[in-house]
Amino acid sequence: MDEIFARRDLIDPRTLRELTAKSDLRGWIQIASHFGAIAVTGTLLWTTWGTWWAVPVFLVHGVLVNFLYAGQHELSHYTVFRTRRLNELFGRLIGFIVFFPRDFDLLQHHAHHRYTQDWGRDGELARPPYTFWSYLWWFLGPTYWYTRFRRIVRFSLGIFSEPYIPENRKPELVREARWHLAGYLAVAVLSVAFQTWAAVILWLAPMLVTKVVHQLQNTIEHLGLPHEPNILENTRSTRTNAVMRWMCWNMQYHTAHHAFPGVPFHSLPRLHRTIFTEKGREPHTMTYLGFQKAVLTALARVRSEEDFPDDGVWIAETEAELARKAA
Repeated sequence: MDEIFARRDLIDPRTLRELTAKSDLRGWIQIASHFGAIAVTGTLLWTTWGTWWAVPVFLVHGVLVNFLYAGQHELSHYTVFRTRRLNELFGRLIGFIVFFPRDFDLLQHHAHHRYTQDWGRDGELARPPYTFWSYLWWFLGPTYWYTRFRRIVRFSLGIFSEPYIPENRKPELVREARWHLAGYLAVAVLSVAFQTWAAVILWLAPMLVTKVVHQLQNTIEHLGLPHEPNILENTRSTRTNAVMRWMCWNMQYHTAHHAFPGVPFHSLPRLHRTIFTEKGREPHTMTYLGFQKAVLTALARVRSEEDFPDDGVWIAETEAELARKAA
């Protein structure tokens, strides 16, 4: 996606062209390091299984697997590799692993970028407004996984409720869902045939259990910000450490990413500095835990998300900031 969703005067055109340059080398380094880390933790998990050492390894391994979606996200933008086919190949592989078919993700995510925070058209807002409990169950993972599994089955039967899916794309999504189900069935059959729990131990169990860590990133990006077509106001960035930035493929620079989604993950830190830091401004920014505390506190005080104004900020760093933004 090479569209621009922010004011063009935020950055010099020549600088933007430099930042949008793709690199197969940078793509291979990132994807190899992520899959390499999973290979290491997977080996450790397998060799320590049945001991207490397996517990921390299990958790780290699951988190690494969940954050593969950050790679799929970038691959859907075709910004990881200059070679277009590689973006599609790895996108399909990761989509299979994380139960998020690649073609559907591409359609949903592009609708999200084009109509960010628009209740009727944003692909990631096709949900009822959160209550305290519905948010908590989504954040912890049970309803997240139920939605993912159910969607694949639903699509395989040709049942669609998503308003952003064009009629002419539905047949390919049906085929994609059926290929996914066939692949999962094949894994199950092979596991039974070889009497092995490898798929459960190294893939399903750690991924399902540790979804909550990945939800720290999924939930912070837009929730509690105005439902208006201004990327600088409707998108939030995240303050965190270098390990989390590596694992999330720099998606913590989320406002910069939404403003110029054609910029590859490895150039997002420089893009952020160029359009924000060097100009003496900052996007909406919070820490992971600070955001969760704020959103749970806010939702505990109301019936649902609908009680907050669509054109205002209802999750911010401090009460004073909330009051200032409401003024």
